[in-house]
Amino acid sequence: MAMNSDRLPLENKKTQNVDSLYLKNQRKSRIFLVMLVVILLLSMVLSLWAGSYETPVAELIRGIFGKASDEKINIVVRNVRLPRICTAVAAGAGLGVTGCILQAILNNPLASSSTLGVSQGAGFGAAFAIIVLGAGTSGSGIGVSLCAFIGSMAVAAVIFALSKFKQVSAESIVLAGVAISSMFTGATTLLQYFADEVELATLVFWTFGDLGSTDWGEIRFMSVIVLAAFLYFLFHRWDYNALQSGTETAVSLGIRVRSLIIINMLLCCFTASTIVSYIGLINFIGLVAPHMVRMVVGNNHVYLIPGSLLAGASLLLLGDLLARTVISPVILPIGAITSFLGAPLFLYLLFQGGKRKC
Repeated sequence: MAMNSDRLPLENKKTQNVDSLYLKNQRKSRIFLVMLVVILLLSMVLSLWAGSYETPVAELIRGIFGKASDEKINIVVRNVRLPRICTAVAAGAGLGVTGCILQAILNNPLASSSTLGVSQGAGFGAAFAIIVLGAGTSGSGIGVSLCAFIGSMAVAAVIFALSKFKQVSAESIVLAGVAISSMFTGATTLLQYFADEVELATLVFWTFGDLGSTDWGEIRFMSVIVLAAFLYFLFHRWDYNALQSGTETAVSLGIRVRSLIIINMLLCCFTASTIVSYIGLINFIGLVAPHMVRMVVGNNHVYLIPGSLLAGASLLLLGDLLARTVISPVILPIGAITSFLGAPLFLYLLFQGGKRKC
C-alpha cells in the first residue's frame, strides 16, 4: 500500500505537467492565430494603399464603400485594387487549407495540388482551350477557365479511381501524382509545339498567374467554394488528428479512413481546380503555408487548419504586393514570384524541421 501511495503523487504530478503543457500550447496557438489575422489585415491595408495612385489610407477605406471625396479613388479602389485583394485572399486561403488537408490525409509533407498534378491538369486544359479551341485568342476567358477546370478535375477522377478501385495506398497516390504531372506537362508541351505566336503568348501569360482578371461574380463563387471546404475540414479536424497516430488508431476510433481520404481528396482537388482555373498556376502556397503554421502549432488540426488558411491568404497577398511594387508600374507574374520566394522558404523550413528532430 505504501508503494501505491508513493506512486499516486508522482502520477498526479505528471498529469498536471501534461495538462499545463497542453494549456500552454493552446495559448501559444491562439496567440499565433491572432497574429496571423493581424498580419492579413495589415497586408490588405498595405495592398490597398500601394500603387501608382497614392492616397491616404482613411480615404481609401471610404473608397471601399464609394464614399471617397474623389470619384477617381472610388473607381480605383472598387474596380481595381479591392477585387485583386479579394482574389488573392480567397485563392491563397483555398490553396493553403487544401495543402494542409492533403498533407494530413496522405501522411506526406510534400502533398499539395501542384505535386498531385491538379495544377498541371489545369495547365493542359487551358492549353487545349487556347490552342485547339481558340478560346483565349478570341477573348473568351470563360472557355479557358472551363477547360482548365475540366483538366484539373480529370486528374481528380484518376486519383479517385486509383483510391477506390485499385486500392492504392495514400503514399502511392503522391507518386501517382508525380507521374500524372509529367504526363500532362508533356501533353501541354506537344500542344505548344503546334501553336502559333499569338496562341503561345496567350498560354504563357495564363501560366504566369494573374490576380487581376477576375470579376466580382467569379470572386464570390471562389469564396463560397473555399468557405464551404474550410467549414467541412474544420468539422473533421479531430479525424485528421486521429490519422496522425496511424491508420489502425483511426479505425479503432470508428473513423472510416478510406472514405475520409477519398472524400477529402475530391474536395481538395475541386477547390484547388476552381482556384487555378480562374487565376492560373500558383505554386508553393499550398506547400509552404501549412509547414509555416505547423512549426508553431504542431500537428493539432484544431489550429493548423485555420492557421493554414490565414497563412496562405497572407502569403499570396504579400507576394502580389511584391509583384506590383518591386519595379512599379510593371506588374511581375505572381506565379513566378511565389515560386521564386516559396522554394527557398520551403528549403529553410525543411532544414529547421530537421534540426529540431536532431
